[in-house]
Amino acid sequence: MNIEEMTRKLQTYLREASGPELRRKAELACEILQLKQEKNAVILAHNYMSPDLFYSVPDFTGDSLELSRKAAAADCDVIVFCGVEFMAETAKILSPDKTVLIPAEKAGCSLATGITAGDVRRLKAQYPGVPVVTYINTYADVKAECDVCCTSGNAARVVASLDSDTVIFLPDEYLGRNVARGSGKRIIFPPAKPDSAAGRMIGWHARCEVHEQFTPEDIARVRAGYPDVAVLAHPECSPAVLDAADFAGSTSAMLRYVAESKAPRYLILTEAAMCENVAAAHPDKEILPLCRIRCPHMALITLENTRDALKTGRYAVEVPEEIRRRALRSVERMLAIG
Repeated sequence: MNIEEMTRKLQTYLREASGPELRRKAELACEILQLKQEKNAVILAHNYMSPDLFYSVPDFTGDSLELSRKAAAADCDVIVFCGVEFMAETAKILSPDKTVLIPAEKAGCSLATGITAGDVRRLKAQYPGVPVVTYINTYADVKAECDVCCTSGNAARVVASLDSDTVIFLPDEYLGRNVARGSGKRIIFPPAKPDSAAGRMIGWHARCEVHEQFTPEDIARVRAGYPDVAVLAHPECSPAVLDAADFAGSTSAMLRYVAESKAPRYLILTEAAMCENVAAAHPDKEILPLCRIRCPHMALITLENTRDALKTGRYAVEVPEEIRRRALRSVERMLAIG
């Protein structure tokens, strides 16, 4: 694709951008595509990437685990993960023989940094024999300490599959509370002691710094102005927000909902860039530009540093083999559940 073609493509999605801005982004995108071919690379873009990147250079877009699985099946030498660090680690767990790059060195996550491998070991010592479910939004050494991983989309199925009245669910407090309600279990937090006959989940007090900011009052305020709005919320939001929403699901599930729904307008309670991507893809639907919060870590990933990652080979993601093998076991157990 040449610069003129890329400029026209971006104009479709970045309708408010100026001509010089579109041209510059198109030049960067074309440079990235050329480097991608030279390096035999695959570019992954999470749904939270900004529209200029999301609609220009990726081979695959979607949720983090979905992207890592597609990259593992791809015939490539290099994976560039446009997302945060734990996502790139998951790609490395599934593709140990491929070079995995993340464009920004400090692209972290409040959930991933909210728990350590040492925390998990202490919980396992406090609650011996209780199975540990760890959200995919964690670092590899935490995954390695757990029994099975889960995503926001399959967390309830993973918990239900366990032959145990008590479950340790880490690290997202709100996702854990939402899963516990659906399972009929009550969530408790250390240092309370579990009662194996009571059907409980032991949770952890970490939250997504984006999703924890949405409130039921936000929804009520928007509904007052737009009574026919469809409100979509990510399961990392609080239970009160999910109660007030019309639909709760992963980013991919929310994308499907908008594509298939006939609602006249939508309020999407997740990272702001995805809301912009949905609006760009559905110009015939009104995506309300309200209650938008941007993840500061996702925002670090740009066309410029994606190009630089391919040019220089930075920043390479490494996972020690012993940790990788144990983390892979937890991921594979999840995939076997579905």
